Amino acid sequence: MGFTCPNIDGTVAKGGCIYCENESFSPNLSKEHKVFKLNPYLTENPHIDKQLLQLESQYNRYKKRLAKKFGAKKFIVYFQSFTNTYAPFSTLSALYEKALELPDAIGISIGTRSDCISNEVLDFLRLKKDEGKEIWIEYGVQSAFNETLNAINRGHDFENAALWIKKTKEAGLNVCVHLIFGLPNETQEMMLQSVQSVIDLHVDAIKFHSLYVTKHTKLARDFKNGLFVPISEELYLDTLIKAIKMLPSNIALQRITAGVQDDTLLAPMWCYDSHMQKNRAKEALKKAGLEY
Repeated sequence: MGFTCPNIDGTVAKGGCIYCENESFSPNLSKEHKVFKLNPYLTENPHIDKQLLQLESQYNRYKKRLAKKFGAKKFIVYFQSFTNTYAPFSTLSALYEKALELPDAIGISIGTRSDCISNEVLDFLRLKKDEGKEIWIEYGVQSAFNETLNAINRGHDFENAALWIKKTKEAGLNVCVHLIFGLPNETQEMMLQSVQSVIDLHVDAIKFHSLYVTKHTKLARDFKNGLFVPISEELYLDTLIKAIKMLPSNIALQRITAGVQDDTLLAPMWCYDSHMQKNRAKEALKKAGLEY
């Protein structure tokens, strides 16, 4: 779709977060990753028509697959990869409008960074919510500790995340936050404090991820040089169980695992098979009296 990130293009920082695969660490990435990139400062977007067609094509393909597999009849369009509010407002409004007009689409969920949202976007999305659409903003918070955010080259602090989560809630929109367990030098106590910090912000949903190492990242270099040790599956599951038990009943749990099933994964290898990973997580949760 042409989206990128201010932490990759140099607007905020260079190289992206240490776990992000990008051109800084992989100069041989496909041309598709190196062509036209969106940013809020563009005066025009010559590729908007192509992007709208691509959006419709992707939606139809996944809609058919999900309908066949799960019998789904209504859908929420997920703007997932990179930072999906980091573009001119005219581009964003066109894409969001298109998504909400697709057959059987009842809403959208937009993955972004808290330093890439604006009052203009929130006002637009609030109008769509008032029209009866389901609107979610997903913020990659990752950690509530600024020393950790600095260590992973996040490019913003937790206070920025807290500010825009509050503004998004004030706009009447649903908020989902992403937290990562196993970030460099974080103890389990710190991970659980991050959970409590976002609970205190009255978010609507949480996605939990484990930090894994892939090729073409700064984290891969640290791992190969012995500067980073990935979280063990045992510690991850123990942290996950404790975190879930902290959640009030009004906060939905949208994800409990993360991984990659190809040869880019370097460590930990327990993150490789997503199916087995989810099964082991569900078994651990069940033993703790939790169903997912």
